[in-house]
Amino acid sequence: MIDFNSSSSIPAQLASLLDAGLQRVRAAQTPREYLGASRLGAACERALQYEFARAPVDAGRETEGRILRIFERGHVMEDCMVAWLRAAGFDLRTRKANGEQFGFSAIDGRLQGHVDGVIVGGPEGFAYPALWECKCLGSKSWRDLERNRLAISKPVYHAQVVLYQAYLQLHEHPAIFTAINADTMEIYTELVPFDAALAQRMSDRAVKVIAATDAGELLARAFNDPTHFECRMCAWQERCWRVTP
Repeated sequence: MIDFNSSSSIPAQLASLLDAGLQRVRAAQTPREYLGASRLGAACERALQYEFARAPVDAGRETEGRILRIFERGHVMEDCMVAWLRAAGFDLRTRKANGEQFGFSAIDGRLQGHVDGVIVGGPEGFAYPALWECKCLGSKSWRDLERNRLAISKPVYHAQVVLYQAYLQLHEHPAIFTAINADTMEIYTELVPFDAALAQRMSDRAVKVIAATDAGELLARAFNDPTHFECRMCAWQERCWRVTP
């Protein structure tokens, strides 16, 4: 019997072609000209500066195709969750009447955020209107969220939620945060009350990052050791540690 799958090079060849295609699509996208509210909770302000200024990433740090596929998975799962919530009776709005995504713009458009949706009505047990944010996570990350809750497990997402609540005037009622376990399809739900102090700190941080970047001033690193795991994961690790503190 002829084995049509005998070529060991085919899997690697196909993966390489898919990666190249995804990277071409990403490269053709219009670069973001603003600081994203979804990133303001990141640990390192200097990394936020590099991101805001669109500093070239270190050699070999370009986003690989596998990660881009994970991003795509998140978009697909978010669309699924939209459909499931609506089927369950929630009046979920994800777009304005003109088709644009709900969001906000501040600091002359240099700070922006785009929300997953707003739930304006639905089953009893929830208060409306409520901001809705959704994530898709691998099992390990999802279990940590389930165990420790949003503020402790995912501080970047928590900061994102409260900023959206503040700028979209959706702070009266808790946000509805959902997370899908990509491996088991379990759903985590948390009602996230508005944290005014955190929202103010994050808003102040945006002003600080933008002002320092405009002035050519590098903010302090969050960590003192380039081998710290967050430094190792940073796309600007080499650039950052080439300069004096």
